[in-house]
Amino acid sequence: MVYPCDGKLALGLIEQLVAHGFDISAVKEIPASEAEGHAYSFVHHRYYHGAAVPIIPVFLNTYNAPNQPTPKRCVEFGRAIAEIVKAYPGDQRIGIMASGGMSHFRVEEELDRSIFDAIKRHDIDFLGALKPYRLLAGSSEIRNWIVAAAAADAVGLEMSWDAYIPGYRTLGLSGTGLGFARWS
Repeated sequence: MVYPCDGKLALGLIEQLVAHGFDISAVKEIPASEAEGHAYSFVHHRYYHGAAVPIIPVFLNTYNAPNQPTPKRCVEFGRAIAEIVKAYPGDQRIGIMASGGMSHFRVEEELDRSIFDAIKRHDIDFLGALKPYRLLAGSSEIRNWIVAAAAADAVGLEMSWDAYIPGYRTLGLSGTGLGFARWS
């Protein structure tokens, strides 16, 4: 599948993020022999149902050491994205969507629920103060949640719906914390 990208907005976002002090890499296209990652294909299939909605994929290195952003930097990134999108000229609707699980490969319900509670309370400082050692392996995807929550908070959105399901696979607590949320 070929999905459209809003090139003008993408370039503006890149330029403005650099101006905000973020080190950005850009990819013009994915080679035909490659496929988009599961984080994006899930969004295309589940939410857009294959519709040609222009997107700007933003890849955040949540997983690979040694240069994952700290939770505090994720907050700064989310706020910067919100500021840039809010100031973008025109009258088009622009949404921000994050994809990624909560805790996994070991389910940590306490961690997951504390993150949801902080988001509902607009306690972005709590999210920014999370210890990076809590965000290892699959749980590193919580960084995407921090970015999205900081962006939503920056423009005054409220979490209008959420669901959390601890998805255990084994008695040894392996599995995935499945979180879903919408801000409006």
